Amino acid sequence: MTTKTLFAFFAGALLVGCGSTKNASNDLATSLPIETSINLSNISDDKAPVTINPGRFTVETVTYRLPRVVQGTYSVSDFGKYVDDFKAFDYKGNEMTVTNVDTNTWTIANAKELDKITYLVNDTYDIEKSGGIGKDTPFSPSGTNLETNNYVLNLHGFIGYFDSLKNNQYKLDVTAASDFVRTSALQNVSSKTSEDGKTTTTSYFAPRYFDITDNPMMYGKLDVEEFQVGDIKIVLSVYSPNKVHTAKSLKDVVFKMMKAQKAYLGDINSTPRYDIYLYLSEGKEDSPKGFGALEHHTSTVVVLPESMDEAAIASSMTDVVSHEFFHIVTPLSVHSEDVHYFDYNNPTFSKHLWMYEGVTEYFATLFQIDQGLVKEKAFYDKVMSKIERSKKLNDAMSFTIMSENILKDPYKDQYLNVYQKGALIGMCIDILMREESNGNRGILSLMKELSNKYGKNKPFEDDKLIGEITAMTYPSVGEFLNTHVVGDIPIDYSKFFDKVGLEIAEGKVEANYILINGAPIVSGAPDKGIFFIDSVLENSFWKEQGAQPNDIIKSVDGKEVTLQNANAVLGEVFGWKPGRDIEVVLERDGKEVVIKTTTTQGYTTGKAIKVKENATDAQNALREAWLKG
Repeated sequence: MTTKTLFAFFAGALLVGCGSTKNASNDLATSLPIETSINLSNISDDKAPVTINPGRFTVETVTYRLPRVVQGTYSVSDFGKYVDDFKAFDYKGNEMTVTNVDTNTWTIANAKELDKITYLVNDTYDIEKSGGIGKDTPFSPSGTNLETNNYVLNLHGFIGYFDSLKNNQYKLDVTAASDFVRTSALQNVSSKTSEDGKTTTTSYFAPRYFDITDNPMMYGKLDVEEFQVGDIKIVLSVYSPNKVHTAKSLKDVVFKMMKAQKAYLGDINSTPRYDIYLYLSEGKEDSPKGFGALEHHTSTVVVLPESMDEAAIASSMTDVVSHEFFHIVTPLSVHSEDVHYFDYNNPTFSKHLWMYEGVTEYFATLFQIDQGLVKEKAFYDKVMSKIERSKKLNDAMSFTIMSENILKDPYKDQYLNVYQKGALIGMCIDILMREESNGNRGILSLMKELSNKYGKNKPFEDDKLIGEITAMTYPSVGEFLNTHVVGDIPIDYSKFFDKVGLEIAEGKVEANYILINGAPIVSGAPDKGIFFIDSVLENSFWKEQGAQPNDIIKSVDGKEVTLQNANAVLGEVFGWKPGRDIEVVLERDGKEVVIKTTTTQGYTTGKAIKVKENATDAQNALREAWLKG
């Protein structure tokens, strides 16, 4: 699972009944599932009522928690702080004493008399304006939404667990307006409509608490398309507030992408169903601002700006969703004990984010050239961008130490490097394996072998993985991992490119409209808003338009630019292509400057990966094996 922030380069700058059957269980004396319910038809003050009926306890005190951390986010979310009016009731309907131990934890004494728990849950999307992404609120794709026409139900934000009962079965009832479209990969047990026909209660079954957290839902005025990609049923659910995009308009993009992924993966076992939940943000003050995705084992929740044009959203969906889908390899099939026995309140983390996130991101990049979705230059440019961005982070930090301590300083600020240097680590291993095997083996074959050895129900021991990989591959791979992943020696990528007849050379390179060499050409400040910085002059497009450092960006195509909506508006600029008519209003020395033009390709001076003029036949053959399997 993963949290992948699409525009992360911006965040730093701006950023009822009860059971009574007794058995031999220590805590819970019932064989029935824990009964839970969320009532979306009774939202009051933007809060949803939740009821938890655990059955009859046989102990004196029980502890109930909502997750502090959820799998794949590598940051503290504290979902308990969105809970209000927490109450416990005995079998006579009397309110019981509850102790709020901390943000996410409640204890209830005299638990043998406990009948049910009730509380209200605030959503997180419209609270993002007050805290900032990744600071005081959960990353949007892991968050929750309760609005008139749309409900994003990341269930870890609503349903909690009793300490020792995470492996108990759950029954979940969700009540909502009967005309709502509802999608979920959880097993649908039954559905019942009220006598007046206004509401319908859908009942779901979850084998254990993990399945509650691992199966998000979306309800409301949705657009849904279902289609087959090989033996996988794809369910694409889209919420576009202003109907800018539809599931039908995105279906071909997703189909093409996932068909290519299936072809690339080959015989790796996959899920029979995969859900994609896409929420498109309007860019308003109370709209979600954390763009990217959160992966689950058989689904992903994606949040992107609604204002993106078709080409930009197609590109983003290919990059983001493909990354999430590749997680069926790791950590679904290959994961450590930290992942397998995840503690939502006091988690420990694996040393191997280079594999979970880095190799996954590498696959999401490599499969596009392998399957002919992009040209070689586009692939090389993306790799070079990752090199440039990784150098702006701490390049002399042990990746395993960083991974194991990802919630702590100074390591948490380096998390984004899992998508940059982590992917490059995967690339280097791939090239080494191709070289050692005369082009026959690569990192995909390694992951298949690890998957066959372990699988989703058998975790590996964290400290033994490097040794196992070395034994399964070659001494050079072990030496690389110990030097550059366990160790803190920066990687000399030119040595690896030389093996495949490539080199890094200075020259004219294409520039994005908001980035140069992986870094933004804008910044933000409370007293100024969003403004160009000195590097704007290094972008030939903006230089030709007369843009200057310290020019304040007031609006883009009629949309006012503020600190609050900058992620959304500039996310759209990130996706601009040549040939687009634009109008940008700047403020310079108190005067308005209007740029109204058609975009052309901008350039800057930088480093680019190119084929060596004197590359040998052996180097060219190895490059072909690397890029095309």
